[in-house]
Amino acid sequence: MASKNVEKTRARLEKRIEEGAYYEAHQQLRVVSQRYVKAKDYSAAIEILSSGAQALLKAGQGGSGCDLCLLMIEVFKTSNSSPTAALKAQVMQLITLINPEEPGRKRVINETIAWTSKHGEFPAGDPELHHFIGHLFAKEDNVYDAEKHLIVGTRDSAPVLTDLLYSWYSEDEPHTAPTYIARAVFPYLLIGNLRDASRCLQLFTAELVKHNSGGGLVVQEVQSATSDFRVFPALPLLNFLGLLLLAIQSGGADVFRGLKSHYAGALKEVKGWDEILDQIGEIYFGIQIRRSNNLFDMMGNLFGGNPAAAAPARQIGGAASGNAAPVDLD
Repeated sequence: MASKNVEKTRARLEKRIEEGAYYEAHQQLRVVSQRYVKAKDYSAAIEILSSGAQALLKAGQGGSGCDLCLLMIEVFKTSNSSPTAALKAQVMQLITLINPEEPGRKRVINETIAWTSKHGEFPAGDPELHHFIGHLFAKEDNVYDAEKHLIVGTRDSAPVLTDLLYSWYSEDEPHTAPTYIARAVFPYLLIGNLRDASRCLQLFTAELVKHNSGGGLVVQEVQSATSDFRVFPALPLLNFLGLLLLAIQSGGADVFRGLKSHYAGALKEVKGWDEILDQIGEIYFGIQIRRSNNLFDMMGNLFGGNPAAAAPARQIGGAASGNAAPVDLD
């Protein structure tokens, strides 16, 4: 709980903001917060900056509000504060208030993730914050930024990512479905998350079946003692992705090589998959590759543009190392 002095200071400066004295209030908030930092009263500094940023953002002062957000994150770092639920909630609330068109929002997001990466337990940044940010971008139809955060988000991120990709795909040609869902399957596999790679593919194919119940898309159900599998005769690369996930679970290097050979013709039609599949072959099947491309280059190829190599209908828009072992998330 804030002290009486902090409450009085906060109330006085918020009143100045209400009166329209934005510049004066902004400067005073900076000065007062730094006094608390010098006194090592970090909680007071955070309280002053958080409330001040909120008031300025609500008043439409995006630049000043973002500046105070960044100062607050610096206090997190200076005080070696770990990303607790309370601090994350403060940041989330402030990010929600920043106008999507505000140039400073991207830096606030990046600095927030960097803080959680350095002071939290997750090297790629806090998954809950990634999920929150990814979901925010998804609601804004910003696919390219949304998917990068959702991939390293929480268990709840996979359905959000799948819905986003299916919505994007629905504006394209029917045969392009595999290239859209591959934007979830491949990145999840590259960071060792087989669970969510499989989940995204299942959810995506379920949407395909539901929206083609009138017979527009032929689907064959194949059942075995260990699994059920949907075959889409008109979408060979979608079948490839499903079989790839099954091979990772139970197959060996020969199965993987045979799968690539069987679908070689279809694989030639898509850009960037060869390098990614080489990486997957090394991670899951022990097939060594030459280091001609790094993981971030491959992820960049995958995320860099429209999956179908054609102009999208609308303008919308960390990972483990290549030799990392898959992560058991069950």
